[in-house]
This record gives sequence, structure tokens and C-alpha cells, in this order.
Amino acid sequence: MQRFMPGFIKALKTIKSNKMREKYFYSSPVFFRILLLLIIITVTTGIELNAQDSTAAPVKTVKKKSYTKNTFEGNFLIDNQTVMVPIKGTFEFDINHRFGTTDHSFTDLFGLFAGANMRLGFSYTPIKDLQIGFGANNYNMIVDWSAKYAIVKQTRNNSMPVSVTYYGNAAMDTRARNASLPIVTTSDRFTFFNQILVARKFTEALSVQAGISLTHFNNVDGYYDASNNFQHAMKNDHLAVTFGGRFKISPKTSIIVNYDQPLTQHPMNNPHPNLSLGLDMKSSGHDFQVFFGNYGYTLPQLNNMLNQNDYTKGQFLIGFNISRLWNF
Repeated sequence: MQRFMPGFIKALKTIKSNKMREKYFYSSPVFFRILLLLIIITVTTGIELNAQDSTAAPVKTVKKKSYTKNTFEGNFLIDNQTVMVPIKGTFEFDINHRFGTTDHSFTDLFGLFAGANMRLGFSYTPIKDLQIGFGANNYNMIVDWSAKYAIVKQTRNNSMPVSVTYYGNAAMDTRARNASLPIVTTSDRFTFFNQILVARKFTEALSVQAGISLTHFNNVDGYYDASNNFQHAMKNDHLAVTFGGRFKISPKTSIIVNYDQPLTQHPMNNPHPNLSLGLDMKSSGHDFQVFFGNYGYTLPQLNNMLNQNDYTKGQFLIGFNISRLWNF
């Protein structure tokens, strides 16, 4: 005997209806169209992403160059410049002083009472690796303008084994014209100096440097010979080489040496080579050098062209360089 259960029959009908709808949906063209559309979208997107990846430039890791620091303690190596250029924004004040020669012994207290040459200089580094400067010298009331540029710098990994720097200046004799002064035109007042320096720091203690220079004088001394023809006593251009170095004996003190050899032979008054030895003492913001040598001027073109002090005759002199630096 079957019992009549309306709710149960209705539920069965609902389940059966749902199953039929589900079966119909999965077997319908609409389902397959949607499925096909999803496959097409997925495949197309994957191809596009792969195409973008294949054309993208590979990412390169750029390593910043690490340069060797403190090849020398400052701008000066006795009578020459060094390869060093202060960092951007550095203002520097220099005092260069040369006493008289020591060969007169106690007569002038080893040159301390003799006439001295002195220069006051100012320089600034406006951009990276470039320094410009101005100076005033008591010798012949000369003023000078200079520029210094670090062409290449030694790297820590030795991909660049040396530092190379250019230094140049122009100097002007500002004395008033008179009958005894051999100045006819303004051009006669000017001299020029150009130098290329190459240096290497071998260890924390040892650094060496070499360079070649060209000096030019617009006006040189001359004389009239027996036939009343004017003859130049010296050539207008002069080549020279320099060698120097420093060896640190403490974190703040170094022994410094320098040798300058003239190359050009002049008709008269050939300059003598220079040999110098001294100490470099460094402190925060200051650099002080005291030395013995036989260059008596404070400008390189004057030393290279006009030096008549002969170290083989004991014609040395005492000199010092003082530098003070500020960073802005």
C-alpha cells in the first residue's frame, strides 16, 4: 500500500529537473562556446607575454668604478703639481715660500736673511675633476691663472693602473714699463706652462709620479753680436721631465722627493736640474711641506726656464708649501 506523500514527490521532481538542466547545460553549445573562448584568451595572452619577454632588453648590472684614494696628500709635490684634484666644491688657499740659497752659510743665516720668493694662491673645484686657480707672486709682480684636470684615475681593481692629469697656467708680469724692462707689447709680459703627469699608488705608503712639461716665454733675453745682429740668449720653448714620489713613515707624515731634468739646450744660460727632498705633514684640512731643493721660484715655468742654482755646488735652499682646504 502506497502512502500519498505530496512533498516527497515534489522534491523528487525538483531534483530530477535540476539534473536534467545540468546535463543540458554541459551538453549545450553555449557551454562549449564559452569554454573555447576561455582557451583562446588563455593561449593568446600567453603568446603575447612570451613575445614581450623575448623582446625585452636584458637587465645589466652596472658596477660603479672604485678609484684609488690619496695617491698624494695634496696638490703639491715640492715644486710640482701632483695628479690629485680635490673633490667638487673644494676651495683651497696656498702659500708657497722659497728662501735664499744656503751656500753663504751664516752670512745670511743659510738663506733665511736673503731675498725670498713667495706666492699666495687660491683655487676652486667647480665641477668634478676640474680645478681652476689664481695666484700672485712677489717676483716681478707676476699674477697667474691655472687649470688642472684629472683625465683618468687609477682604479682599485687595476682596470686603470695609473692616474693621468693635465696642469697648465698662464702668468703675466705686471711691472710698469721702463727703459730697463724688456717689454715692448702686452704680449711680452706672458709666459705659459703645460704639463702631463702620470702617477701610480703602489701601496698605502708608496706613490710615484712622472711628467713631461712644455714652457713657453713670449719674450726672452737677447743681445747684439759683433755684426750688430740681434741674437736670442734662450729659445722661447723649453721641454723638461720630472720624477717624484712619496713614502709614508706614519699615517700623517711622508718623505717626499723630486727631480727635474731640463731637455732643451739653449744658446746661453742653460738651466740646471733640480733635486729636492722634504717632509709632508698632513692634518685635517691642512697640508704642510718643508724641503731642501735648488729651485728658487714659485712658478714652474720660471724654475724650468731660469734656474741657475747648481746642487753640485751646494746651492740648495729651504722652502715650504702650506695648503688650507674648505669644502662647500
